[in-house]
Amino acid sequence: MATAERAPEQLAPPPPPPERAMGFAERAVAAAGAAVVSAVLVNPLDVAKTRLQAQAAGVVYNPIWSDFRCYPWCNPGGLKLSGLGPSCSPECFQYRGTMDVFSKISRQEGFFRLWRGTGASLALAVPTVGIYLPSYDLLRNWIEEYSDRSYPKLRPYAPLIAGSIARSLACITCSPIELARTRMQAFKQSSGGAKPPGMWKTMLGVLSSRQSISHPENLQTARGYHLLWTGMGAQLARDVPFSAICWMVLEPTRRHFWGLLIGEESNAAVILGANFSAGFIAGVISSGATCPLDVAKTRRQIEKDPARVLNMNTRRILLEVWRNEGINGLFRGAGPRMARAGPSVGIVVSSYEVVKHIMHRKHAEL
Repeated sequence: MATAERAPEQLAPPPPPPERAMGFAERAVAAAGAAVVSAVLVNPLDVAKTRLQAQAAGVVYNPIWSDFRCYPWCNPGGLKLSGLGPSCSPECFQYRGTMDVFSKISRQEGFFRLWRGTGASLALAVPTVGIYLPSYDLLRNWIEEYSDRSYPKLRPYAPLIAGSIARSLACITCSPIELARTRMQAFKQSSGGAKPPGMWKTMLGVLSSRQSISHPENLQTARGYHLLWTGMGAQLARDVPFSAICWMVLEPTRRHFWGLLIGEESNAAVILGANFSAGFIAGVISSGATCPLDVAKTRRQIEKDPARVLNMNTRRILLEVWRNEGINGLFRGAGPRMARAGPSVGIVVSSYEVVKHIMHRKHAEL
């Protein structure tokens, strides 16, 4: 009897009850608000990650324009340009790490260039997360209910299946915006003082690239708006495993942290803490594990050679990087990617759950 009386105390408490009565639209509003906060806060890390990966892919960050001269803080080297003083040493434009990217972009291009692509990030994050999180929620709930009725062994895999399907839907829908954002973050302005192209001009530039394809047999293949989905395969190859790993780590971790808060009232602060901690851990692990796929996605989307655009795929890119750069090339940008994904996932998931909690409470009071 003593064992039976102690049994309830040994069981880990369940997570807070999901707001299953909430509709897709309400969940989408909660997710979109969380996405805005995350996109603005972590965009500099995304720029750093993209610049490091693009540099490794051959993008040159040593522009020459009419007023080109060496910066006062940089050691000059090379030839002297007539009337302009010595040219900069190549090292002045080479990024050595995340903090070096921050420093050089701030000095060479201006501090606010660290938020280059934020508009595209917002345009991407709001619909992506607005589709992704509500779809995950509803699919996970449906799979868990189905497994409870018919197939109990399926329940542990509900986060993996729901996360993979939901992420696929979001990626396919928002791939053109992701393409524009990657190009905006990877490339610098081409001439002094010129305003860099925005999201729409970048997308139009992708479409116009089909005109440069010289081979007639490829012209029909390249014609059309499907070029806006360039790199979608690489993006799916990155984001679907990322999502699957993320939710498989996040759900049990969230339950564990919720168990540590036993005795605490289920309020917004408790929900925020448990979800942010679990999301941070899940984001770091899943982003590190899928970094090679992110490298492939970036290279696929910044490629401007029309012939390579038509023939590249994720497997070929990974083999090419492995042969030329080894393991370091496959994990190029892993530091800023993990530094970005941890707080990003934590902010999005915790904000989403808190807004859901508040909305649910208001509905219950009516």
